[in-house]
Amino acid sequence: MKWKVIIILGFILLFVPEVAEAQCAMCRAALESETDNSQAEGINNGIVYLMAIPYILVGGLFFFIYRKIRGKSA
Repeated sequence: MKWKVIIILGFILLFVPEVAEAQCAMCRAALESETDNSQAEGINNGIVYLMAIPYILVGGLFFFIYRKIRGKSA
């Protein structure tokens, strides 16, 4: 029963692109009104930094688990 709900929600999120287009109205207005791209580059860099940290943490966790498992089997 749980898997059916998860699959249905997954399909809804994939096929409803309006949900993915959410953006702060103030950020959008500030970026569209600017003539040079310095503020847009700053926002993009901030997004990259916010996305990179969780990937680094999860990668480190998987590496730690891999080393523990490999150490026990050797």
